[in-house]
Amino acid sequence: MSATTAPNLAAMNPRTRLLLQGAIVPTLLRLAWPNALVMFAQAAVGLIETWWVGHLGTAALAGMALVFPGYMMMQMLSAGAMGGGISSAVARALGAGRREDADALVLHAVVINGGLGLLMTALVLGFGPALYRALGGEGVALEAALAYSNIVFGGVVLVWLGNAFASVLRGTGNMLLPSVAVVLGVVLLVPLSPLLIYGIGPIPGFGIAGAGWAVVIGSALTCAVLGWAVLGGRSIARLRMVPLRWALFADILKVGAVASVSTLQTTLTMMVTTTIVAIAGGAAAVAGYGTASRLEYLLIPLVFGLGAPLVALVGTNIGAGQKQRALRIALVGAAMAFGVTEAIGLAAAAFPYAWLGLFGDDPAMLETGAQYLRIVGPFYGFFGLGLVLYFASQGAGRLLWPLAAGLLRLVVAAGGGLLALHLTGELAWVFAALAVALVAYGGTILTVVARGAWFR
Repeated sequence: MSATTAPNLAAMNPRTRLLLQGAIVPTLLRLAWPNALVMFAQAAVGLIETWWVGHLGTAALAGMALVFPGYMMMQMLSAGAMGGGISSAVARALGAGRREDADALVLHAVVINGGLGLLMTALVLGFGPALYRALGGEGVALEAALAYSNIVFGGVVLVWLGNAFASVLRGTGNMLLPSVAVVLGVVLLVPLSPLLIYGIGPIPGFGIAGAGWAVVIGSALTCAVLGWAVLGGRSIARLRMVPLRWALFADILKVGAVASVSTLQTTLTMMVTTTIVAIAGGAAAVAGYGTASRLEYLLIPLVFGLGAPLVALVGTNIGAGQKQRALRIALVGAAMAFGVTEAIGLAAAAFPYAWLGLFGDDPAMLETGAQYLRIVGPFYGFFGLGLVLYFASQGAGRLLWPLAAGLLRLVVAAGGGLLALHLTGELAWVFAALAVALVAYGGTILTVVARGAWFR
């Protein structure tokens, strides 16, 4: 630790001192397990919804597959991109002993995420039909997509505000409370989703729109709990009504805005690939690819379990001038993320129908989904590796190389996929391009971070 920061250590909150001095692996595991709880909860949301909607038929499943990339993009933007910017800014302020700035950042976080949530609602409600048609949606599948999308995106500001509050808490090193709030939302969703989809007694069923209403109500509960925690003063960084300052907006946006571009790259990759699959195989193939690739998307909350602590750990140590400790923390987290996601990918490749069979039995859907998992699944470890180092780079406030790696993935996946389809007409070679793209993504970020790109 630098001499300039050591005298301030005794005055810091114990949680902040843990981030600066705690043994790396035990501290990372201690902070990660509540986020692992979030992972299971968010995975449950996807499984519950997809399972119940799957009983409505292949068209409904295809409609949800059309909406899912956009909804996940919104989650990644609000929690992973802007949320990472919020957590990074709060962590660096606390690490440097700037407590008043940490408090003021709470208000700026609410303004940013609240405004972006409302903007997202307006964009999707206005341009959703054109977007889903461009992705290959038509007929009953398009109707299902719009029925679901209009509900979930109509209330999406609740997700953005909830993630603003959660990111403030995570930036202080508090991983447990955001996890509890998410779990409460999932517990509510378990009975609510089938109730609103199918109805019971005097309560009518709303079909796929009911699944959307269940998500909105669960998001409202989560947002209320997190808002109570931050606004009620139960956070190290507390909301204070102060004059808005561009410097604090910039502190969040210099990480969050760049991270948003990376998120858009990931979603664009998925959307382009969905379109290619639709051209090659129609609605049933889209349903299979969407159901299979949902497993890849579910790796995001899993990696977030390690990534959120890394934002706080790396950010706090960078703020305190402990650069080499910050880099060691990032590389340890990268190794852990690779191991977990690679194990999941290998299991999915070996037993694809164990996953796909949960959501339907259409032969074309099962064939496409199994083909994707067998080819791409063994390379999921590189996705986890790159993604966790993306979170660590948020903590460092250095996102140029993760952005470049995301662009490389987009070019290889989309360009290579289109070329493969043109030359062979077979989806297997499209999926092979996706696998190569994952290796390029994770390998690039690991190489540049390990060589000290944060500090140049």
